[in-house]
Amino acid sequence: MKIKEILHTIELLAPIPLQESFDNSGVQIGDANQEAKGVVVCIDVTEAVMDEAIALGCNLVVSHHPLAFRSFKSLIGRNYVERCLIKACKHDIVVYAAHTNLDNAPRGVNYYLAEMLNLQDVRILDPQKGKLLKLATFVPKSHAELVRNALFNAGAGNIGNYDSCSYNVFGEGTFRAGENANPFIGEPGELHTEPEVRIEMVLPVYRQPEVRRALIAVHPYEEPAYDFYLLENTWAQAGSGIVGALPEETDEEDFLYLLKDTFHLKTIRHSALRGKPVRDVAICSGSGAFLIPKAISYSADVFVTGEAKYNDYYDVEDKILLATVGHYESEIFTKNIFFDIISKKYPTFAVYMSGFDVNPVNYL
Repeated sequence: MKIKEILHTIELLAPIPLQESFDNSGVQIGDANQEAKGVVVCIDVTEAVMDEAIALGCNLVVSHHPLAFRSFKSLIGRNYVERCLIKACKHDIVVYAAHTNLDNAPRGVNYYLAEMLNLQDVRILDPQKGKLLKLATFVPKSHAELVRNALFNAGAGNIGNYDSCSYNVFGEGTFRAGENANPFIGEPGELHTEPEVRIEMVLPVYRQPEVRRALIAVHPYEEPAYDFYLLENTWAQAGSGIVGALPEETDEEDFLYLLKDTFHLKTIRHSALRGKPVRDVAICSGSGAFLIPKAISYSADVFVTGEAKYNDYYDVEDKILLATVGHYESEIFTKNIFFDIISKKYPTFAVYMSGFDVNPVNYL
């Protein structure tokens, strides 16, 4: 099995195009075409993690945070990032990260946290925009079902919890084939009228190349007609943060203790208690304070994130309870996601959860 096959399995859940523009998810270093020997999954790539992978005979390290995030002009071991990259080169190890693409994925990090808190009626807090296309194509009636199925299989036609979604309009198409043409139907030089179906489907932008290839591969016409339109619609299945409801209403202090127990926290930071019950909970792992206004607009009772700035605790005023559990603490479970994805797909493959993941923030 090639390393790229394992990475493809991860990207089925967390496609690289879902990452934010500032991010650097994907292969950080190494040849993903080599045979896979074993994988270590972690939150951060450190020298201890690299040594662990070497000792275990693994040639793949999968992390949540990218190792190579800032640009550099030389590789001489000045810091842990460069030293990790040098070790990867020496031992032919592929280093890969799934960061904000995993955060924004339909079943990504924030969904995992919502499940830990047993939230119900879960939905994306800040859905992505400008990431959907509509395909319109024109197919002879006799081949409409064949083309539709090919497009579905290529990733088009999914809306929320529904698949195989399409809109079909029947009409007539006209064309005249030139003398050098090889028409599927009709004769060169003669105007032809054909009963056709206009098929429309929605698809993610990143699926466009695959969907186009599938369309051209099965469409019977020598010159198939099709259009892709960029949609302004929000993509309700992908984006930042999560909002959902607790099974039962609780008071603020009890909810904060629930957070401490769930995330195994020694301490927790929060804004002033409002003296109001908690039912609707918004969550964003990591540095999610930018979503506080969204959480307020959803009328959430509490917003849970990894970290926030000093003034954020003031700015929420009486609008929402802000609770921060720590950046590392809010993302420690990402390696569980990686482990589950890989081990379920390849149950006999060597997958190790790193024993050297260490929170860089210490508490006295």
